[in-house]
Amino acid sequence: MMTDQTPTFPQTPGRWRDTARAVAVVCGDVGRGVRGLVRHGLAATGLAVVAVSAYGLYNTDWRHQQQQQLMAWLQTQAAEREAVQAALTPPAPVDPVQQALAEVVDADALTRVSATLPTPLTSELTIPQRRVADWLSRRYRVAPEAMASVVKEAWHMGRTAQLDPTLILAVVSIESRFNPYAQSHVGAQGLMQVMTEIHSDKYEGFGGNLAALDPLTNLRVGVKVLRECINRAGSVERGLRFYVGAANLASDGGYAAKVLGEQTHLKAVLAGKPLPPTAPFLMVSGAGPRQTPPPPLPLQASAETAPAHAHTQRGEHTASAAFTTRPEPRDFRATQLAMAAP
Repeated sequence: MMTDQTPTFPQTPGRWRDTARAVAVVCGDVGRGVRGLVRHGLAATGLAVVAVSAYGLYNTDWRHQQQQQLMAWLQTQAAEREAVQAALTPPAPVDPVQQALAEVVDADALTRVSATLPTPLTSELTIPQRRVADWLSRRYRVAPEAMASVVKEAWHMGRTAQLDPTLILAVVSIESRFNPYAQSHVGAQGLMQVMTEIHSDKYEGFGGNLAALDPLTNLRVGVKVLRECINRAGSVERGLRFYVGAANLASDGGYAAKVLGEQTHLKAVLAGKPLPPTAPFLMVSGAGPRQTPPPPLPLQASAETAPAHAHTQRGEHTASAAFTTRPEPRDFRATQLAMAAP
């Protein structure tokens, strides 16, 4: 009886070595293939990046489109994060006072400012005018835009009235220190401290007496009054005495000398001479200019009687609306009434 037997071969060490060697060869081939694929894939990716970059460099529309899409995605992500954070954050207690203050808005504010400052840009001034506006802005601590409009109007009115613009600005400096809402104890108002009730006829063309608090309107009316004073007096210095209401008095309290002194400073700035904004005030008259050192003030001195050139310990000018010592109200009003009479 015959039996079917499969022949068996003994496993020798040599055969194991051959099998391991074959497996190593296969693994090495597979590894080299994978490395080749990765290397070629990276090379292809790099070429694609270079191609896309070159395309985006020369195609600005496509680049802008991609930038906008990226920015939109980033904004969306940021909004989502903020929404999640807001949902997780408990609401803060509402302060009724802060909420009431937050609701205080006025959409017409810009319209009012634009009406008050029709020419607010310093770029509309010439270089000498810009020097004057900058110096006055720093000397009297007024916003450059507001000062630019006043300086421009002073030059316009100076040509119209045939007056030196620096004289007009000097009068404003001494009268109100460029405070458009200044008012003296006798009722003089605005930049040039015009007696509104006496010269109400001059305000009719500007809408009435309330226009006295409009800076440019007050400047225009003040220039008219100043021109009338100079014409009546025959000279600038005597015209200033008329303007302050001291035509019939023995002294004008140094008013004309102070105005002419400030005009001397403005002429120097206009000519390009270096002059610090804290330069002391001058008293200029027929005898020539002289500095006016600040005299000691009494303990109970008021703003109405404080000297024009008083300084603080830091060298800053006082902000008194009554910058000059005016005569008594009855003399001032009587002189202005005489001027206004036909």
